[in-house]
Amino acid sequence: MGRFFVSQAVLLCLAALLTSCGQSEDNQTVDTVSEEENSTSMFAMNTYVTVTAYGNDTEAALSSAEEKIRSLESLWSVTDENSEIYAVNHSGGNPVEVSDETAQLLDFSLQMNERTNGAFDISLYPVLTAWGFTTEEYRVPDDDEITQLLERTGVEKISLDGQTVHVPDDMQIDLGAIGKGYAGDLVAEDLKQNGVKSALIDLGGNIQTVGTKPGGESWSIGIRNPFGEGNFGVLEIGECAVVTSGGYERYFVEDGNTYWHILDPETGKPAQSGIISVLVIGAEGRLCDALSTSLFVMGLDRAANLWRNSDDFEMIIVTSDGGIYITEGIEDDFTLSKNFSQPEVSVIRR
Repeated sequence: MGRFFVSQAVLLCLAALLTSCGQSEDNQTVDTVSEEENSTSMFAMNTYVTVTAYGNDTEAALSSAEEKIRSLESLWSVTDENSEIYAVNHSGGNPVEVSDETAQLLDFSLQMNERTNGAFDISLYPVLTAWGFTTEEYRVPDDDEITQLLERTGVEKISLDGQTVHVPDDMQIDLGAIGKGYAGDLVAEDLKQNGVKSALIDLGGNIQTVGTKPGGESWSIGIRNPFGEGNFGVLEIGECAVVTSGGYERYFVEDGNTYWHILDPETGKPAQSGIISVLVIGAEGRLCDALSTSLFVMGLDRAANLWRNSDDFEMIIVTSDGGIYITEGIEDDFTLSKNFSQPEVSVIRR
């Protein structure tokens, strides 16, 4: 699988590796917030979630954030019989009225399918299930089974009219490849509404920040090398989202072959694009979440072309031959660890 890849849980270096951003461009001192730290942790959305807020009296804000996460999980779970997505998937082909949050996410998912030329597809749930990625009962389905299942997919078959969604009877959708990203967006907004000016949200490796660290410092993310000691590199960020997708996150091995959970919608099989990890940086968690999966499917060349025709994200790609590629927008914010002078980082330019 290559010499390097980015680990599932990007390691947050909160006490070190920080670059001061205590002054604005006009050399005026930036307002700071109290460094008092409070956090809450939970298991939700099939992952471990931690929300850390800085400042005085953040307990109520953190309680609200936890309630928001639980609420969103109850809307989007594919297995909870009381969720809206479960209702859509078991509607018998009848229209279903959903909440504004679900309608917004479905609408964005359809947009991302079009933007990525089908690389992002929320209709692959039956295929994922056949591979065992939703049940952990792993198996390799034969080509005939995959072909039949692909006939039940296709985002173009989904109809969304306001908050009313219609999915054909033989089709099922899953928001797992975008839900955590959108949850990060909504939780960040909830924290701001509750007066929090500095916070970090970690939804199983999906990172969302509010403001900067106390004192105006940048957040620093150490991207770990799982094959040895130390970090792969360090990325310095302000208020944004950082989402990673990799084949190592969920996979199984059979007859010496490795099969991971990121499927190519065209083949119904694990994507073989030459990429083993994609990290996406942008203002919106839902965008970064959807793109991290899509770019993995696309491969390096198509991913680079999409980036060149966009202005709302940056990325770090690690290929199966050990190559490291970063986009020029974060060239000054990414530092390769001294322990990893090879391979050389390649910068993708417009």
